[in-house]
Formats: sequence, C-alpha cells, structure tokens
Amino acid sequence: MPTLALYTFGVLTSPLADPGPRMRAFYDRGEAVYRTIGRHPGYISRAEPAGGDRGLLFEADWGAWGRFAAPSWYVKGRTAETTALAATLSLWSGLRHAFDAVYGGLHREALSRRHDWFERTGHPSHVLWWVADGVTPTWQEGVAKLEHLHDHGCAPHAFTFHRSFTPQGTPVD
Repeated sequence: MPTLALYTFGVLTSPLADPGPRMRAFYDRGEAVYRTIGRHPGYISRAEPAGGDRGLLFEADWGAWGRFAAPSWYVKGRTAETTALAATLSLWSGLRHAFDAVYGGLHREALSRRHDWFERTGHPSHVLWWVADGVTPTWQEGVAKLEHLHDHGCAPHAFTFHRSFTPQGTPVD
C-alpha cells in the first residue's frame, strides 16, 4: 500500500543559530511538536540527521533520506551559523492522518505563530506525494515536487492538503 510523503519548507526571519528569544521559542515549540506528531496515528517516520545537531542541515548525514536540499528560491546561508530555514520530510499512512497532525493540536498552535518565525515568500510551504510502500523519499525529491507545485500547480505527483489526490491519481473531493 502506498504511503504519503510530506515535505515542508519555510524561510526563517533569523538564522537557526540566532541565540535570541525568537529562535529559542521556535526550537522549544518545534521539539514539543515533533514529540506530539511522532505519536500521532498514521505517522510512520521523518528525516532526522544521524548526529541530531540543530542547524546542521546541509552538512548532516541524512541516511536513506539523501543529501539535504533547498528550493531555488532559498538564497540565505548554508552553514550552521547562517542557515535560516526550516524543513521537514515525513511519511504517513494516509492523507487524513497527516492533515489532522498538521492542522490540529500543538502544530496548529505553532502555525498560528508562523509569522513570528517565517518570512512571507509567496511560495508554497508544503507538498505531498504518494510513494510505494517501503520507499524512503529524499530531500531532493521534496524540493523538486515543491518547485513543480510552485511553477505548475497541483498534480497527482505534487499536491497540497487542499487540492489532493488518491494514490491512483484521482482528485480527492
């Protein structure tokens, strides 16, 4: 049975290494959200760097998730000191479970504060696509899907929660 890949991306107003209260609040909220989402029904797994270091996105070893990548519109730093982005890549058993996790609970509360942490870029913040059971999506695939969504809109291979498709490519009502 296919699983659902979810890639999220946002450009932060400050680098991840910023020691100020804004980024501390972002990290504190993010850690609580990850713990909650990790227990959510339908959650399978998410990309995590082997060392678990905050801010080491481009340099980290992501294992089967591949080399970290960012969309072409990301023009800020790429070192531990200058990186100003937040990205996730996760697998879910279905659309409803992923939707409920993203738009409910602690993550919903965090979304209400997104403008405290993220720039308004005019680009999509997430993309979904179906992968065969047992397949691990890569960061590069997530970026390609998000860029496709930005350039061409929703399609069965790159869609959003609000205009989604079944694994067979049929639009969800």
